[in-house]
Amino acid sequence: MEEAGRERDRTVAVEVEDTSAATKDAAAVSTKPAKRYPLALWIAILGLIMLVGVYIFSLSLKQNGMLFGLMQANMIEKEREKPCHDPRIPDAEIPYVHYPTPNTYDRLVTDSRVPRFVREECVCTGVRFFAILSMQRSGSGWVETLLNSHPNISSNGEIFSVKERRSNITAITKTLDKLYNLDWYSSAAKNECTAAVGLKWMLNQGLMKNHQEMVKYFNRRGVSAIFLLRRNLLQRYVSILANAHDSAMKQLNGTHKAHVHSKDEAEILAQYKPTIDRKMLITELKRSDKLASDALVNFKNTRHIVLYYEDVVRNRTKLMDVLDFLRMPKRKLSSRHVKIHTKQLYDHIDNWADVNNALMGTRFESFLNGSSRRRS
Repeated sequence: MEEAGRERDRTVAVEVEDTSAATKDAAAVSTKPAKRYPLALWIAILGLIMLVGVYIFSLSLKQNGMLFGLMQANMIEKEREKPCHDPRIPDAEIPYVHYPTPNTYDRLVTDSRVPRFVREECVCTGVRFFAILSMQRSGSGWVETLLNSHPNISSNGEIFSVKERRSNITAITKTLDKLYNLDWYSSAAKNECTAAVGLKWMLNQGLMKNHQEMVKYFNRRGVSAIFLLRRNLLQRYVSILANAHDSAMKQLNGTHKAHVHSKDEAEILAQYKPTIDRKMLITELKRSDKLASDALVNFKNTRHIVLYYEDVVRNRTKLMDVLDFLRMPKRKLSSRHVKIHTKQLYDHIDNWADVNNALMGTRFESFLNGSSRRRS
């Protein structure tokens, strides 16, 4: 019995010693500092990851560029095979010259045994597609009438002012397809085969909302963009307020006219001097400025030209740049539009002192003296 008891005590002692040793080992492990990698090593690893990412991204861009190049080369080759291809057109211009086959220009010929429809007037007539991209009260109506005075240019007006036509991307592309197929009837256009056909499109009429799809559409269909913007946004704002007033009051014999064709009508409309909310003025100017800037950025990868209303007013030869852009023969352009606000800006604003105080010291200060430049 005593021997058995001693054996049990020795066993317990061994277990206690083992447990104590394990505890010491665990403590030694837990108190041993963790191995840390040098900061330089982490920076090197991060740099390597970034280099790999940049390399993969560059490969992607290269592949996309090659794909676009192959698509364009394929398009050029197909155009060359068409019977209407003009060998004088440079390869770079081929994607922008089209040969629509409209349905609405069909003419019934009855001088043969079997009456038939023909499209003789449109066969092999190369057509360039364009869009005047602008903002309300920026001179787009005036410039469009100037372009429409050219016998080879036909612009169809502000067709997306109708909400249903811009309700979604499908409605927009359907409308554009009909327009560029020369099947769109408009009182503003010539409705016949011309060398350039387009429309006037305001930035806030579904264009910016669907800008990604529109950039793809423009590039795919070979549409050239003509930006027409206004430098002095304060003058534009005065025009917006005056136009809204006439829309409500109908000052010209009970009718509203956004554009006038006589000096008498212009003088009547110019008599109204809007009172501008100084608290909202800078916000409105910033909003308009951002909209125009965003449009130029979003459509920078399209074939485009940028015009400013003030430049065209001072120098009509700026429109010759547009004719060159559309590859149209140069000729004198004319319009019946009469400018409404012709006096100094302070003569067209009722609370000029408030407006002056609101803009002094801001980046829009230069607008006060009619200048088109603003501080960044």
